[in-house]
Amino acid sequence: MFRTILVPTDFSDHARAALDVALGLASESKATVHLLHAYEIPISAVPPYGVELPPGLILEVRDAAARSLEKVAAEVRGRGVTCEAHLIHGPPVDGIIEAATSVGADLIVMGTRGLTGFKHVLLGSVAERTIRTAPCPVLSVKPKAK
Repeated sequence: MFRTILVPTDFSDHARAALDVALGLASESKATVHLLHAYEIPISAVPPYGVELPPGLILEVRDAAARSLEKVAAEVRGRGVTCEAHLIHGPPVDGIIEAATSVGADLIVMGTRGLTGFKHVLLGSVAERTIRTAPCPVLSVKPKAK
């Protein structure tokens, strides 16, 4: 059914729920899971706003993200699913769309994390913008209520 499933993650409960669904689909269809994490340093933390980033901060953020991503990838592989991990620096939606295209994703499985009110009006949500612009179907997953 699916050969390539892209699973964006921000390491939240929402992303975990999406990964669990993706692993079920991948196991059934022998698909490869491509994990993706996009990290971004907020523009407000960068000059010309008068705030200097400590030297090495971006490298520290990248290294921490890489460790977290590899931990999830190892867990996926431990469950018998072929997995590749992708770490990018940049806006999540752009990274998701680029990765889906470059890996030839048949499906994107991602968590929802609904923004409300004014933030949603200004920004939308990563899931919503991905659904609108993705080159393949997108399955958005909400974690079960506890």
